[in-house]
Amino acid sequence: MRGLIVDWGGVLTAPVHVAVRRWVESTGVLHDHYLAVVRRWVDPGPGESSPVHLLERGEMSLVDFERELASALAAEGSAVEADGLVNAMFADLADYERSMTSLVGRARAAGVRTALLSNSWGNAYDRTDWDELFDAVVISGEVGMRKPEPEIFTLALQRLGLPARECVFVDDLKHNVEAATRLGMAGVVHRSYEDTASELAGHFPGAPWIRAGSEDPGQLL
Repeated sequence: MRGLIVDWGGVLTAPVHVAVRRWVESTGVLHDHYLAVVRRWVDPGPGESSPVHLLERGEMSLVDFERELASALAAEGSAVEADGLVNAMFADLADYERSMTSLVGRARAAGVRTALLSNSWGNAYDRTDWDELFDAVVISGEVGMRKPEPEIFTLALQRLGLPARECVFVDDLKHNVEAATRLGMAGVVHRSYEDTASELAGHFPGAPWIRAGSEDPGQLL
């Protein structure tokens, strides 16, 4: 393997579900209702689109999306402020998961080509250190496609300059990983640093960068 492609939210950050639950608890939104709305939007059915899909492709403004989401949540009495809703929801994702960014940094320093492939909810990314971490960056809202659409994986591979068979894709969502493997990539469903490092060891046998420095997750490179 010569390439490592990673997701952002939930892989290089804290788990998304933890951040969302904290936001839900702080606002009084009914958690089950929130999940029902988001699941319906994430998977609206074959051939259908949704506010999530439109936002992730950059076809809906963040302001309009926040209004739609606030309205959908209010249907069950969960009134929330639309302005700044997404940034508030993902506030706990602002900090990097240093053990994972360290792993990516070590991989690149060892000669592995690295890429970030992320579905954006219009929220701003902290791009500090991206030049040191990644050879290529693909953000859904900037390219008009989203995971798990095959075209966005193909674009990431093109920007890396590598074929699918030489790349490993890491994401916290199983259906995204399955989409990558259908194109010929190896896939890892991220659950924790330790689990992901163990799986990567199988794809990069003998690579010292996988474990080197893992005792110091605060060290980026």
